[in-house]
Amino acid sequence: MDTRPKTRRAIPVDILTSSYRIVGKMFVSNSGLMGAMNNVTTSFMEIHDAKLARIHMPTKLVDKYKVVRLTKSRIHAVCLARREDVGPQGLARGGYSSVTQYPVRMATQAYELEGLLEWSGRFDFRVIMSEGTRDFVPLYDTKVSGILIPAFKVEAGAILFNRQKVDWLGLLKQRVED
Repeated sequence: MDTRPKTRRAIPVDILTSSYRIVGKMFVSNSGLMGAMNNVTTSFMEIHDAKLARIHMPTKLVDKYKVVRLTKSRIHAVCLARREDVGPQGLARGGYSSVTQYPVRMATQAYELEGLLEWSGRFDFRVIMSEGTRDFVPLYDTKVSGILIPAFKVEAGAILFNRQKVDWLGLLKQRVED
């Protein structure tokens, strides 16, 4: 018996792992990418019409597949052109309460990310990094660059970053200028 949601739509995604950039389409339900990435019943995902490039040569296509299967825990970030593809605001923000936008900069082992973190309530790093079961958290109006390959750059309307991959996070308003 097929238990997948009946309403599915394809959204374009740009997925960043520690070694590959994978561009393709992902099929999501009404809960958008946020629901698909944070679905605790599966640790895997499929990308359709996938084009692969190695991170050290991000514009050189190395392979194409009808379908590529990925392990969610190995993903650093999923980039989206449109903010709406993240999913319903209540799901993306963790509720319907008012939110504050926090301009942040963070790093994983492979990437630096800068954008707007929308969070209800005051900024609390421990809560952001550990509250609930969701591993993927939205960041808006984002710029991503490679740490070892600074020429690698991606700009996205929204991304979902894997909070398990975050090395550090800083509020831009607390940045010290020389």
